Amino acid sequence: MVAQEVFWRRKTLREMNREEWESLCDGCALCCLHKIEDEDTEEIFYTTVVCHLMDTSDCSCTQYEKRTELVPTCIQLTPDDVEQLNWLPPTCAYRLLNEGKELPEWHPLVTGDRRSPIKAHASVIDIYDITDDQIDEEDLVDYVINPG
Repeated sequence: MVAQEVFWRRKTLREMNREEWESLCDGCALCCLHKIEDEDTEEIFYTTVVCHLMDTSDCSCTQYEKRTELVPTCIQLTPDDVEQLNWLPPTCAYRLLNEGKELPEWHPLVTGDRRSPIKAHASVIDIYDITDDQIDEEDLVDYVINPG
């Protein structure tokens, strides 16, 4: 008997059910870092400031089901968003699959371990400095991650 190919290789993002879609999120929380856009160049810069709803011990949202109500700038990702958002982290499973690439070797669907992004140092835990409720929004620029 031949083993069935994993769902993320045989389905498009649009074909996935809610459970499959949600399982693609590796839990790195890099998308929860605040970003700044250069108005002239439209270039996106990540900061080391993370959402105040983040449980910084395990990269989970403390209010996941209500997050878009509590934080109006938080989005509930859809296949359309994946195609349009240029700020998704380069290791984001949604982005990778949309680009026809494989999941990283540390992805929980590959390893079977929900904490594998943290163990692989691929999560926000290794990046963030402060939560957004600890600074003024105008100070975000002081926390831009140096691209070089």
